[in-house]
Amino acid sequence: MKILKLFLIIFFIFSFNHLNANNEEMKIKITKNLRCLVCQGQSVYDSDSEFANSLKVLVDKKLEKGFSETQIYDYFKDKYGEWILYDPELNKNTYLLWLLPILIFLIGGAIIFKSFIFKK
Repeated sequence: MKILKLFLIIFFIFSFNHLNANNEEMKIKITKNLRCLVCQGQSVYDSDSEFANSLKVLVDKKLEKGFSETQIYDYFKDKYGEWILYDPELNKNTYLLWLLPILIFLIGGAIIFKSFIFKK
């Protein structure tokens, strides 16, 4: 009976530790995708500013409350706007952002192709 109790205690300790590790991985993933509004070009994860530290604490609290990744992103988008995300969603405001690299690639390819065809 003592072995069973010991086994159950060890099982619960490791299962809670696993949940905490998942929250830590999710926190890192989310903070790497959030832009620090104080620093230039740094993510919240990379920044050590007061604003970034407060966002890290806020993300940690939201994860402890059981918020999902998309719910946390939606919260920050409502509070700070779409600009806070490094990887914005595809919507009517970001079509140009997502399609411009493809257009540049196609136009550049057409120019290179045209220069090889008419060079002879």
